[in-house]
Amino acid sequence: MPEKIGLIAGSGRFPILVARKAKRLGVEIVALGIKGVTDGALEAIAGPVRYFRLGEIAKPIEFLKDSGARKAVMAGKVEHASLFGGVLPDWRAVKLLASLPDRRTDTILRAVAEEFAKEGIELLSSAGWLGHLLATEGILSRRKPSSQEERDLQLGWRAAKAISGLDIGQTVVVQEGAVVAVEAVEGTDAAIRRAAKIVRDRGGEARLRVAKVAKPRQDFRFDLPVVGLDSLKVFSECGVAALAVEAGATLLFDREEFLKEADRLKIAIRSMKEGDSRHGF
Repeated sequence: MPEKIGLIAGSGRFPILVARKAKRLGVEIVALGIKGVTDGALEAIAGPVRYFRLGEIAKPIEFLKDSGARKAVMAGKVEHASLFGGVLPDWRAVKLLASLPDRRTDTILRAVAEEFAKEGIELLSSAGWLGHLLATEGILSRRKPSSQEERDLQLGWRAAKAISGLDIGQTVVVQEGAVVAVEAVEGTDAAIRRAAKIVRDRGGEARLRVAKVAKPRQDFRFDLPVVGLDSLKVFSECGVAALAVEAGATLLFDREEFLKEADRLKIAIRSMKEGDSRHGF
C-alpha cells in the first residue's frame, strides 16, 4: 500500500505544491483544511479535503488516525493575528493554550506538534518536500543591489535576525539607512504596506529594501520564510527596490516566473547565508 501523509493546509500555494510533489512520488495525501483559509483548488490535486475550524486540535488528530496517516506536513499561511479573535478553540486547544508560558508562534506550534506526537503522528519538515525551491546563494536577479541598497539590506538583515530570534517576526523594511517597519503579528505583506505608507505620508518616494530571514533555530516543520509571485504584487504596489532572503532556508515559489517578474520590475534580489563576511551579514 502507498504511504499516507496528512497535509494540514493553510492558505496560499504551499499546500498545493506539496500535494503535487506527493502525487508525483506516489504518496497518498490525507488533506485537512481550515474553513475560510485553505484554497479550494487543493481538492483538484489532493482529493476531498476535510475542513476544520481554526483552533480545533482533537478532531484533526482523530481524523488522521482514522485515515491511517501517521505522518503529517503543515504547509501554508495562517495569520498570527487570528490569536486575538475569530478562533474557537476546542477543549484540547484550550487546555494546551492554558499550559503555555507565552503565545509566540513557535511556542504554540511546537506545543501542537507535541500533541500530535502523543497520538503517534509525526510532523515532518515541510522543506523536505520542496527542497528544490529553496533559494540558492548569490545574486538571483539581473540587477545587482546598489551600494546604498547593500547597506540597507545589511541593516535589515541584522535587525531581522534579532527580532526573529525573539520570535517576533522575520522581516524588516529599510530605506536610506533607517528601519521603517518591523514585522510582527500582522505578517510580511502588511509590514511592507505599512512601511510604504509611512514614507509616502511624509511626501517621500518609497524605495524600500526588504530583508526576510529564517529564525536562528528555524524549525523546518513550520513557519518557513516564503516569497513568490504574490509577494511581487505587494512589492510593486509598495515600491520595494531590493530584497535579501536567506539561502537554503527560504522557499521561492514559481522560481522561474518569480525571477522573471522581479527582473521586469527591476527588483534586486540577493540570497545570503548568515555569517557571510563579504557583505557584513
